[in-house]
Amino acid sequence: MAFLRGARRSLGPILYNRVFTSSGSTSTTFATSRHKFSTWAFTKRGSLDESTQTKISIPACYSSGSVISLRRFSVGASSADQMSLIKQLRERTSAPIKDVKASLIECNWDIEAAQKDLRKRGKVLASKKSSRTATEGMLALAQNGNRAALIELNCETDFVARNEIFQHLALALAKQALISNSSSEQASGILPVRPDYLEELTINLEHQKISGETTVQNAITEVAAMMGENIKLRRAFVISASSQGVVSTYLHTSPQPGLGRIAGVVSLEVEDGNSQSEALQRVGSELAMHVVAAKPLFLTREHVTSDALENEREILKSQAESSGKSQMAIEKMVEGRLRKYYEDVVLMEQKFIMNDLNVKTVLDNLSQEVGSLVKIGSFFKMEVGEGIQR
Repeated sequence: MAFLRGARRSLGPILYNRVFTSSGSTSTTFATSRHKFSTWAFTKRGSLDESTQTKISIPACYSSGSVISLRRFSVGASSADQMSLIKQLRERTSAPIKDVKASLIECNWDIEAAQKDLRKRGKVLASKKSSRTATEGMLALAQNGNRAALIELNCETDFVARNEIFQHLALALAKQALISNSSSEQASGILPVRPDYLEELTINLEHQKISGETTVQNAITEVAAMMGENIKLRRAFVISASSQGVVSTYLHTSPQPGLGRIAGVVSLEVEDGNSQSEALQRVGSELAMHVVAAKPLFLTREHVTSDALENEREILKSQAESSGKSQMAIEKMVEGRLRKYYEDVVLMEQKFIMNDLNVKTVLDNLSQEVGSLVKIGSFFKMEVGEGIQR
């Protein structure tokens, strides 16, 4: 038994000699105790600052708890240079630090090659994440004269929605949607623009971290690679007024001009074409804000669909019948409550958010102030993520 214990204690130095003889070590320090030992080896090509440590465990049957600590040295940038390169590549791409470091190591700390490698990795990652639900994001608005374009760019988290690169892309997409059909004559109203149509167009980005001319689809993929999330152009609209009208807009929760989470758009038509009136611009902006706050569904009573009206009538009739009153009284109750329904969902009959007047009266007063008949041509409200099942 004493012989076996002695044999086990001496096994450590034997393993140590085998490991370091094969690794080409030139300088060693060695310390042993009753239960464990540690070793350090330095190669000819390295210094302590460039070292990396590897631990090799010895099976318990040979030495309980025995560990060899081997410090190996890599050829390449020093620790300070590595940190500098990681920081530079991180600033260039906004990619996660762990991905930045992995690409630099893979490319032997060549920052240009690592940036190219990172973009390749990112595009693969972006395609893998394209099936994930993206309910956050930003609405971006671009306007020119009597036309405005509104797009929704989605991402997965509010953190990415606040990123300056993401916001730059959203604004660029809105401008692209605005000019996409600028050469053609368009009737006043709201025109949807297909996302797949926009994705095929060429866009020029002018951000320090993502610039140059590319397709919209490639730009979205590039930003998705940087952000590490699914990014999607969900929808786009162009809102136009006649040559004698004006388009007024409002953005709610706006981090910077042209961006927001909720948007209201109203087009006003002026009979004599005096669309430069200060009063017209002011009231138009207030009406766009009203659309966001009051959430109207229809412009006038005549625009209320028969399905919506019948559905509401059934609900009101069911509520009235529970009162136990006569059929004639129930009919009167339903008609009275329908008037309240119109006031809730019809824009022209809603109470204006700025005062106690209804919107129709506000427009009548505006017409007198401008000296010409002013009408609402169309209105539109959009919110980030609405209609997406979370």
